[in-house]
Amino acid sequence: MKIAGIIKQSFVDYPGSISAAVFTHGCNMNCTYCQNRHILGCKEQNSFIDEEKVLNFLEKRTGFLDGVVISGGEPTLQPDLEAFILKVKYMGYSVKLDTNGTCPDTVKKLIKKGILDYIAMDVKAPLKKYEEICRCGIDQKRIAESMSVIMNSGVDYEFRTTCCPQLDNDDLIEIGKLVCGAKRYVLQQCRKTDENGRFAGYDAVSCFHSNYVRESLRSCVDVFEVRGDSGVQAVS
Repeated sequence: MKIAGIIKQSFVDYPGSISAAVFTHGCNMNCTYCQNRHILGCKEQNSFIDEEKVLNFLEKRTGFLDGVVISGGEPTLQPDLEAFILKVKYMGYSVKLDTNGTCPDTVKKLIKKGILDYIAMDVKAPLKKYEEICRCGIDQKRIAESMSVIMNSGVDYEFRTTCCPQLDNDDLIEIGKLVCGAKRYVLQQCRKTDENGRFAGYDAVSCFHSNYVRESLRSCVDVFEVRGDSGVQAVS
């Protein structure tokens, strides 16, 4: 599997778990606010990390880490994703998959194999605004199918939206309709990063702070969370 980066210990990437986060190379989107753009390109400094080195590290950390997050980029583009997950599961780790929802067949296959313990899917925008935010062609049916597959999977999950400057109150209300009935929905403040991926503050987006929007979203799901500069706020 093409691995572009790793966080060796995280308390925030996998809810309720101390985890390592593995970032796969490549993505089929070009989101305006992408935090990981610095590891996705083909520049020399973005060389791959040897998979065996990552697996050896994870093996040494059994007993200290609870889980492994597979993120990206877009992990479901990797042909060796299932094989990598099986190796991680064999070590006793729980596995969280981060996905943009463009490959529902892959997500469905991994769910049927019973090798995912948590799924986080990014809902980028209302369907009509996906191409503007993601700056690529989008098959809306695939996004909707992935959401349905995840919601009916029996696997723990969350949907989440990064509140980027292109979104407004009406957009978030529309997203609420998309995720209606979901177990958990997370609204994230948009983080700015420099060319090396270092945190450079937050984008001030008024709809992120709107109590009207938050109450509307809260009414759509079992658990609503806000993640941003004021920490995590869960509203059930």
